Order: sequence, then structure tokens, then C-alpha cells
Amino acid sequence: MSGETTAASGEAAAHVPASPLIFGWPRPAVALAALIVSVGLVAGTYVLAVPFDTAAFGGLTVPTVLASGFADGFNPCAFALLVLFATYTLTLVNAVTSDGTPTMEARRRLLGAGSLYVGAVLVTYFVIGLGLFSFLSWLGRDHLVSRVAVIIALGMALWMLKDVFLPGVGPSMMAPGGTHGRMQRAMERGGLAGMLIAGVLVGICTVPCSGAIYLDIVAVLHASGGGLTGIALLALYNIAFIIPLLILLLTVSDRRVLGRLGRWNRANSPWIKVGLALAVILMSFGLMVSM
Repeated sequence: MSGETTAASGEAAAHVPASPLIFGWPRPAVALAALIVSVGLVAGTYVLAVPFDTAAFGGLTVPTVLASGFADGFNPCAFALLVLFATYTLTLVNAVTSDGTPTMEARRRLLGAGSLYVGAVLVTYFVIGLGLFSFLSWLGRDHLVSRVAVIIALGMALWMLKDVFLPGVGPSMMAPGGTHGRMQRAMERGGLAGMLIAGVLVGICTVPCSGAIYLDIVAVLHASGGGLTGIALLALYNIAFIIPLLILLLTVSDRRVLGRLGRWNRANSPWIKVGLALAVILMSFGLMVSM
């Protein structure tokens, strides 16, 4: 029986391949860190070297962009899906000690696979932002276009409040049904492709949950004319957006922590939604006044 269990564990672990190490860290984790640092340095250096008029950007400043992205990263959808990802990955690795804590090999595999996942979320979310920016630009550089985008963001925020206080009324502002299943099937395919596909799915499917703040920021960048400054600010926003996911990734390699985070997310996600919705409402009214 123990031999069968070992074989089954080995077969499951094969779905989450061990990544080559660089200075003791999985290669995907090193690549993700290099991507974040390089993009952050380039975008930050450009914004510092080419100062922009905050009034032309609706009063938007770099700290505001970073704070907005960081707050957006706490959206319950992304957190819930990352907890699911970590739980499923550790189950596949099945390399835990008797008290439920993961072995070093399990931690490395989770960090390697999770870095691919978070990196895919980052790239996908950034591409979605560029797509929104390009679409608004195609409609024309007009404050009316930006105001319409802000009104849509305001409507999404009110919809989030409806989901909390009137959950049974109408459709909900959440990831599309079946997201968990599609993500799990992508991970079951194993290898790098499965983890990347899972991250792309999450980047796309969390837009209904977190798109309100993002749409407000993109609307401001469009109204200002954007350009390279707009793209740099968008990149900084997205780096701040994944910081909560990175923090979560570094803490969820313990099943007990996973359980506590899962319970915390279920208990507090309504109030997180309320906080994000109120932030979007305040931001939206502020932007409409300044445009």
C-alpha cells in the first residue's frame, strides 16, 4: 500500500515539474523578479526624468498610481484564485511532512510554478490596460470619452456595493462561472504551459472584479494624452497590482496558512469589496470634477 501511495505521489508531483535553480531560487522566480525590477526601473526613471503636469493628468501622481494598483491587487477574486492555485499545486506535489508543513522541494516547486502564474497575470493585466487605452484613443482624445469611461467605472463600483448588500438581486460582479474549473484543467496539463495559461485566465477573469479602479486610471491617462508617460504610469500600476499576490505567494506554502487565508478571504471579502467600491466612487467623482 505504501508503495502505491509513493507511486501516486510521484505521479502527481510530475504535474508540477521542478524548476532549475539559480542561486538556490527557481528560475521562474528569478525571471519574474528581473522583469519586475527592470520594468519598474525603466518606468520609474522615465517618469522622474520627464516630469509631467499632474493637473493635466487629473491630479494623478505616482504615489496615487501605486496606491491604486496596490489596493486593486487586494480584490477578492485574485486572492481566492491564488489560494486555490497554491492548494492545488501543493496537492499535486504532495510533499509535506507529518504535521502538514511543506518540504523544501514543495516550497521550491510552488514558488517556481507560482512565479509563472503571477507573471502571466501581470503581463495579461498590462495588455488589457493597453487595449483599453488604445480603444479610448481610437474613440478620440475627447474629455467626453474619458467621462463616459469614468461613469462606467462608477457604475461598476455601485454594482459591487449591490453584490454585498443585495446579493440575490441581478447578476454579480465576479469572475465568470467556471473560472475555477478552467484554471484547474489548465494546471492539470502540467508544465510551464499549464501554469501560464492559468495565469492568463485569471488576468482576464478578474477584470469584472477589479476593473473599476483600472478603468478610472486608464480614463485619466487617456484624457491627458497619455503617450510614453501614460504607458510608464500604467506599468507602475500593474507592478503595484501584483505586489499583494507576491506577498501571498511567499506565505501560502504552508497548508495551515492556506486554510487561515481561505477562511479570512471568505469572511472579509464583502468588506474588501465595499472598501474598493467606495474608493472608486470617490476617485470617479474627483476625476469628473477635474476633467
